[in-house]
Amino acid sequence: MKVLGIVAEYNPFHNGHMYHIEESKKLTGCDAVVCVMSGNFIQRGEPAIINKFARTEIALGHGVDLVIELPVPFAVSSAEFFAYGAVSILNSIGIVDCLSFGSESGDIQSLQELAEILVSEPESYRNELKSQLSAGLSFPVCRQKALEKYLKTQDKSNEALASLLETSNNILALEYLKALIKLNSNIQPSTVKRISNSYNTQELTGDISSATAIRNIIHRSKVVFGSQAMPLLAQKILEREISMGRGPNSLYSYENILLAFLRRATPQELESIQDVSEGLEYRIKNAAENSGSFDELLANICTKRYPKTRIQRILISLLAGMKRIDTEKFMKSGGPQYARILGFNEKGRELLSVMKKKSAIPVVTKASGYKTSSDSLVSRMLEIEAQATDTYVLAYKNPAFKKAGQEFTQNIVICR
Repeated sequence: MKVLGIVAEYNPFHNGHMYHIEESKKLTGCDAVVCVMSGNFIQRGEPAIINKFARTEIALGHGVDLVIELPVPFAVSSAEFFAYGAVSILNSIGIVDCLSFGSESGDIQSLQELAEILVSEPESYRNELKSQLSAGLSFPVCRQKALEKYLKTQDKSNEALASLLETSNNILALEYLKALIKLNSNIQPSTVKRISNSYNTQELTGDISSATAIRNIIHRSKVVFGSQAMPLLAQKILEREISMGRGPNSLYSYENILLAFLRRATPQELESIQDVSEGLEYRIKNAAENSGSFDELLANICTKRYPKTRIQRILISLLAGMKRIDTEKFMKSGGPQYARILGFNEKGRELLSVMKKKSAIPVVTKASGYKTSSDSLVSRMLEIEAQATDTYVLAYKNPAFKKAGQEFTQNIVICR
């Protein structure tokens, strides 16, 4: 059986996601699909609009056979760590033959060439990157500028490669490829060209609309007016969750909690969080004491050097109790410490059976069984996940679903 791996957030699942799954199946000729999906918090540093089990149910209804959770320390991280964590899981479980991801480019060869340069980091490129970073701009901007200068000194036919770093899906595609190279993985990569609109398009654009535009509509209206851009099942499950008071969640739901946490924290405690460096802890602390709303907090912290997504990831790390030392330990030990199963269908059950025999990391089907694991890294990663979920549910409108401990009581989604 040929198995395809996909990395996704499905926040929420829309027609573009369905297109990617269908085209990936055609492209790879696969027999089954495994998806590594972010849990209750996502890479942009935001809560998922509905919880991970509802999104798993949607994925299983639209071509995915087995869903594995990307642990929150990697789900809420830079594109590099996000991609490495997801690819590491796919590589470790021992059943995945190929990986497909979306990109604006659609050219796997050019993406592969650039990924190899970024992994090898030639000395002249490294020196230029260091020089660019000293100018005080964000890392993505500095990396592109450094790469452009490096390529100009090399084969002129490669100069256009730097432009691949201009768009979000290309950047993530490069990180997937970098992860495959670093892991010396046998998984074969492929890419599906993104169609229609930009990832950050704010308004609906017909049948294929961005997740950003759909979320905006949902948050404004609390109703799925973007149904034209979503498959019917995805729409129904989303509406079910909202009607039950389990969404739509947003960062604004945690506004007062965040301000309280930040005002109580010392600069030293803030400095211990991943991505807080160069005195940023003092800027965050000062902003918390002089802001009365979440928007004002972001406005008082964010700069060209400290973009919004980075700051939001820091805030989520604070809410979930994640420290820099946790990420460092996980990375030194190979990345995600287990494969947490969120759901499967009948074909996924077959995959799971094979996976349990071949996986190089523990396969977790019942989280409560690992609460007191003898492996300290496994138990710590699950502890962080539980803390993240306990925080996530506080945004629910229905008090009945706000109780703690749901990470260890929620059943796996099984679709027959």
